[in-house]
Amino acid sequence: MKKAVILANGDFPTHPYPLQILRTAESRICCDGAAEALLAAGLEPHKIIGDLDSLPDQIRKTYAQCITHDPDQETNDLTKAVNACRQEGYQAITILGATGKREDHTLGNIGLLAQYAQQADVEMITDHGIFTVIQNQATLATLPGQQVSFFNTTKGIPVTAHNVKYPLENLLIDQIWQGTLNEATGSSITISAPGAIIIVFLRYAT
Repeated sequence: MKKAVILANGDFPTHPYPLQILRTAESRICCDGAAEALLAAGLEPHKIIGDLDSLPDQIRKTYAQCITHDPDQETNDLTKAVNACRQEGYQAITILGATGKREDHTLGNIGLLAQYAQQADVEMITDHGIFTVIQNQATLATLPGQQVSFFNTTKGIPVTAHNVKYPLENLLIDQIWQGTLNEATGSSITISAPGAIIIVFLRYAT
């Protein structure tokens, strides 16, 4: 499966797990403002995508051959990067640096995961945990006591989750907070919501 890592222009990763993913990525794709932070960390972008409004001139000159200018203001730079990945045949996309700095960008980027999941296998990794996307049903590996939250992006469809401290049984999650602050009780959790897309946040086990 062809894989890409997208670095957005939020907080640059500091946790060892996302940093390792960034260092070992076979394809590093930067939203334009993130390129400067990536270079400061001693890594080079394979592609830079965006409207280029926050890309320093020196980087534009040095990396001109790998820059894709997309001036469309109807989508954000992260969506432009995801769309470019799909056009180039990437089937699995890991998004880093998509949270922090601005809460409005953070909420927007998380919310967009449901849209991206209809195009590719996608996950968003932060310094605190992993956002993954479930369509219809899935089983996810966990550790006992690992914190987990569920966000239903398809209103009107009940969600069921087992092997969690507070089981969900056909719960209509119509508010963003309703499926949050749960906890895994074993080595896996199961989620079922036929016809729905569920965003699951698994906090790193401590």
